[in-house]
Amino acid sequence: MKRVDIRAYGVPEDVASCVEVADVGAPGPGQVVFDVLAFPINPADIGFCRGGYRLRPPLPATPGAECVGRVIAVGAGVTHVVAGDLVINLQRENWAQRRRVRGEDAIPLPAGMDLRQAAMVRINPPTALLLLADFVTLKPGEWVIQNVANSAVGRLVIMLAKRQGLRTLNVVRRESLFAELSALGADACLVDGPDLAARAVAAAGGAAIRLGLDAVSGAATGRIAACVADEGIVVTYGSMSGEDPMVDRSHFVYRGVNLGGFMLGRHLARRDDAAIQAIYAELGEAIADGSLHAPVDRVYPIEEIRTALAHAQQGGRKGKILVTPNGAI
Repeated sequence: MKRVDIRAYGVPEDVASCVEVADVGAPGPGQVVFDVLAFPINPADIGFCRGGYRLRPPLPATPGAECVGRVIAVGAGVTHVVAGDLVINLQRENWAQRRRVRGEDAIPLPAGMDLRQAAMVRINPPTALLLLADFVTLKPGEWVIQNVANSAVGRLVIMLAKRQGLRTLNVVRRESLFAELSALGADACLVDGPDLAARAVAAAGGAAIRLGLDAVSGAATGRIAACVADEGIVVTYGSMSGEDPMVDRSHFVYRGVNLGGFMLGRHLARRDDAAIQAIYAELGEAIADGSLHAPVDRVYPIEEIRTALAHAQQGGRKGKILVTPNGAI
């Protein structure tokens, strides 16, 4: 079978190659074997290839934080999925034609789900969902403010918030993005800047903003902190600036603002198998009814992984780059 390996850390399209390896074999007790139908190339995968990601396994190594697959066999004791089911895999090393995993890591998806959307459901959609759910209990009509609103997660936050009846203030770096985000359901869009707090309060009509989402870090975290209400919380889940959060202590001492952090694996680990399956079932329903979607720019076969990696790092794309190990989807 075919698999993508990197044999050094460096420029992704230089260090990655499609290689022939032995088949994974039949499932043992408690295991699931599935064909990988598609996987996306995410920024974390690029960082993994470069050696700058938090995980740096011995080489050769196979990238791939997410994928969608179709079950071909299950081992004794596995009852939650059967042959033919669509699944995602909670473990890594998914840039391959076939995977054999623990049964509990194979999460079923709704039958008939769009395969391109299914390939991207493992990380960004639950990140957006849990950012909205795990820190503040928000009621319909309440406001959320986020920066990097044009990112993959930011766009999903807009769509999921709209589905839940929440209102979003969306901070970006250029006004040209406003129409695009408004079409997704954004209630207000703002260009980041030193007077962000005053403009945010005005855009929300003076309503309390109890949740702020930050993926820039650095001084941007402080600007989001200035926007949230007293006793509100700012959740940092990324650092596009490459800096640590910088927040004036007065927000903590005098206003009671809280600063939290989010990593998907840590928040999923708090939940049992049934709860995790319920999260992905909810996301599957949102995709099926059209209220949640992510754009795809182009799909490549696995043999063209180097071209796909180069494309994934280019600016001006209109969506994710997907790769299909077992034929077109």
